[in-house]
Amino acid sequence: MKLHIPVCFLVGLVLSCNQTKEAKNTVLDSLSVSALSGQALAHIHCASCHSFVSPETLSKPIWENDVLPAMGNRLGIFNGEHQPDSIFGSFRNASIVKKANVFPEKPMLAREDWTKIVSYYVDNAPDTILPPKRITTIKKGLRHFKYTEASFVNGPPLTAMVKILPDKRGLVFSDSKRNRNRLTFLTPNLEKEGDFPFANTPIQYHENADTVYLTTIGKNVFPNDLSDGALQKFRLDEIVKNSTAGKMLIPKLQRPVNMAYGDLNRDGFEDVVACEYGDLTGKLSWHENLGDGTYTAHILKSKPGAIKAIIKDYNADGHNDIFVLMAQGDEGLFYFQNSGNGVFEEKRLLSFSPLNGSQYFELADFNGDGFDDILYVCGDNADKTPILKAYHGVYIFLNDGKLNFEQSYFYHQNGAYKALPRDYDMDGDLDIATISFFPDYTNSPEESFVYLENKGNSNFDAYTFAESTKGRWIVMDAGDIDGDGDIDLALGSFVQFLAKGDTTGLSKKWLTDSPSVILLENTLR
Repeated sequence: MKLHIPVCFLVGLVLSCNQTKEAKNTVLDSLSVSALSGQALAHIHCASCHSFVSPETLSKPIWENDVLPAMGNRLGIFNGEHQPDSIFGSFRNASIVKKANVFPEKPMLAREDWTKIVSYYVDNAPDTILPPKRITTIKKGLRHFKYTEASFVNGPPLTAMVKILPDKRGLVFSDSKRNRNRLTFLTPNLEKEGDFPFANTPIQYHENADTVYLTTIGKNVFPNDLSDGALQKFRLDEIVKNSTAGKMLIPKLQRPVNMAYGDLNRDGFEDVVACEYGDLTGKLSWHENLGDGTYTAHILKSKPGAIKAIIKDYNADGHNDIFVLMAQGDEGLFYFQNSGNGVFEEKRLLSFSPLNGSQYFELADFNGDGFDDILYVCGDNADKTPILKAYHGVYIFLNDGKLNFEQSYFYHQNGAYKALPRDYDMDGDLDIATISFFPDYTNSPEESFVYLENKGNSNFDAYTFAESTKGRWIVMDAGDIDGDGDIDLALGSFVQFLAKGDTTGLSKKWLTDSPSVILLENTLR
């Protein structure tokens, strides 16, 4: 989650555009004023960090009160002469952010030029932006899924991970309450098998043979820049009995949200790619397995926002490559081609607006041409622009075989968070199960879960289940929980605080009635 969790958490103060000339000159007496227009300056300064965002994409109040002040802080422009302490976070967090120079002490442009940029956005932005209207209907009822709630609830749920276990062993999920992190195992019938405390929040559970690799994000899932995350190793028979039996493999990870596993230098050992999402700082790194239980870190990208990685030998040259989705400002999908021995060349495959709130992707062949296409999900809406957005949802980009991608499908889903492409109805093509953490509570709360049934030629019919609003779904996994050969779904709910913008009463109900996890059991077999 970005919260997976991902969540961007820029902190800014409202910029006063009416400061006196004396105050301006006190701060910026050494910077010359440009002759360029506000529009030209915006393309230079704003688009230097991320894709250009045009004024009409957000309303005037959002630009003026939230986004522009935060942008100004990134350019060394503050409401006053000095950086306010509030933008750095906690004491521990502040030292990291200050060292990274996220907020420059000195302005990077004259205040008069910044005022031009502010005026360009405010003058050209609409007063309000109407919420998008749903074009397609979400049909009620899943023909071949049975809804079941787990009787055990860690309430109110703050579920941070759910994983369906193989071999009919049930599922495992974590809860991220401050100082009360838990890892819970359920049987295939969703009865509690084990429930253990953890100092940090488990965010990813990965099995390989008789070994479990457990990633923890930190003290809790909320945004920070601290290196409190870690990768631990457990024996499969130990973890269901003793949460302290793990061996530390990689400590001091900077708020990791996803790990990928594979041999990147052909030495026979499984390496790890860590998406150290961070918040204002962060990085993408691969950790070389030295074969003796230790790892050496190699940084691939020194930016925050790495949210999902896939290791695959895409070009079939015998070397595993890496695909990575980056969020948090400069959003896009990147391909790191392995030229041998863990040396990588970076290529940007797709670019996205920083308003997208990129959340998830998978590689899957949707048109049967033998090439990996991209399923992309965007919808994080916890930042400074929490309005419903017509471009949030699920995308399919088709691959021409040369890593050139063209959009072939889009399903609008407000606040989309994750989508899993699988052949759920067993008819030979890929359907999509998708969840939203920020649905349209007033007009379409059922979009919190949507099942997109593939009808061919990039056409999908949308369905949901009657109980879709019983939780606020933030995590999801697909797997065969009962060993009958079809694919089931598990969803986890995250509801400890009221949802912003919810006037329906759902949030209050969730605080007392939401399950931690639910199962959608596929009944085809």
